Amino acid sequence: GREALIESVRRVSSIALVHDALSMSVDEEVNLDAVIDRILPIMNDVATVDAPIRINRVGELGGLDADRATALVMVITELVQNAIEHAFDESTAQGCVSIRAERSSRWLDVVVHDDGRGLPEGFSLEKSDRLGLQIVRTLVSAELDGSLGMHNAEPGGTDVITRVPIGRRGRTNQY
Repeated sequence: GREALIESVRRVSSIALVHDALSMSVDEEVNLDAVIDRILPIMNDVATVDAPIRINRVGELGGLDADRATALVMVITELVQNAIEHAFDESTAQGCVSIRAERSSRWLDVVVHDDGRGLPEGFSLEKSDRLGLQIVRTLVSAELDGSLGMHNAEPGGTDVITRVPIGRRGRTNQY
C-alpha cells in the first residue's frame, strides 16, 4: 500500500510539473526544449532512488502543438522516471539517463536512454502491466498517433524510442 501511495504521489507531482511548465506558454505551439529543460532538474526529486541520477537532453525536440506537447512531455517524464526507478540499483554509484531528440521533416524521434542494467529477461513492452508503461502506451497511440519501442542498448542499458508525426493532426471535433 505504501509503495502504491508513493507511486501515486510521484505521478501527481510529475503531472503538476508538466502542467506548470506548459501553462507558462500562451502560444499554440510549445517549445518542448524549454519545457523539458525546466522539468529535468526536478525529476530526481520526485523519483524514489537514493543516488542521484544524471539526466540530460541531447538534440532539439523543437516545437509541437500544445495538445500533443502535453502528452509528449508526460510520456518523456514517465519514461525518465521509469528509467531512474528500474534501471539502477543500490550498487549504482552514478547512473545517467539521456533524452535524445532527432527531428526530420515528418517525424520527431525521442529516445530515452539509460546506462543501467537493461531489460529483465523475457520483458515485453506490449504485455507489461506496469501502470506507468500502460499510461505511456495509451498516450503514444491515442494522443500522439505515434509508435513506441523498447530494447536493450549497446553496450548496456535500455533505449525507449517514441516516434511522433510532426504537423497538426486532422482531428474533427464532434460534440
